[in-house]
Amino acid sequence: MIEACAIGVTRAPDSDQRPWAPNRRETNPLLPSSDESFSCLSDVDLFADLSPDEIAAFDQMAPERTFSNGDLVFSQSQPVTALFILKSGRVRIFRVTEDGKALTMAILEPGAVFGEMLLVGQRMYDNYAEAIEDTSICQLSVVDVEQHLLSDPRIAVRISRHLGDQVARLEERLTDLALRPLLARVASTLVRLAEPQRRSRLGHVTIRLTHDQLAGLLGATRESTSKTMADLAARGLIRQSRGRIVLLDLDQLTVLSKTME
Repeated sequence: MIEACAIGVTRAPDSDQRPWAPNRRETNPLLPSSDESFSCLSDVDLFADLSPDEIAAFDQMAPERTFSNGDLVFSQSQPVTALFILKSGRVRIFRVTEDGKALTMAILEPGAVFGEMLLVGQRMYDNYAEAIEDTSICQLSVVDVEQHLLSDPRIAVRISRHLGDQVARLEERLTDLALRPLLARVASTLVRLAEPQRRSRLGHVTIRLTHDQLAGLLGATRESTSKTMADLAARGLIRQSRGRIVLLDLDQLTVLSKTME
């Protein structure tokens, strides 16, 4: 993995000595040069305004943890107060209902920020986080977030926007659950999951997702989800293979996602 992530955690610098503070740049022989691909944070939107040297300084405070497929990042029985940055792999956020069913809240891709961090208004409540493939995660403590994220206006503004986007996505999902039929909800979910993915030369997008995972996102049964996916495949809008869904016609899926009947 990336060398900078493996550097041991050191004492955070005082707030007036931050390497990323204006006119206070400091060099550190342990940090890789700015032209190397080293960062756990460089692909995260929250840190988009920082320079390579600033991100390198942050990396020293974000130790990397690795998880195998099926490992829990945190749970009700193992709560962790921290901010996690997903470097590689994927993480499923879910909660367990009173009757023992797992309801998937989100499937996170690399670059996602999550965790229990009251300082930035981020709550996981009774959720669980599970690695659904081999995963690498960088972790920031409460002290690091308070001293080095919230005190930097560039990052604080992005945190505010990030939380606003989360609220908007939640409202959209609640609207889907309350008003739209399953076909529209499936189409809407596939379109949303396709947004961060790259398109092929033919304009197709491949999503790594099983029917069980999709059903969990929809709050639907696996049987009804599989039936709806077969309908979309019969229409020529998607192509399915084991653990993968190829979206063949995003435009038509977008139209379907907005239907109310």
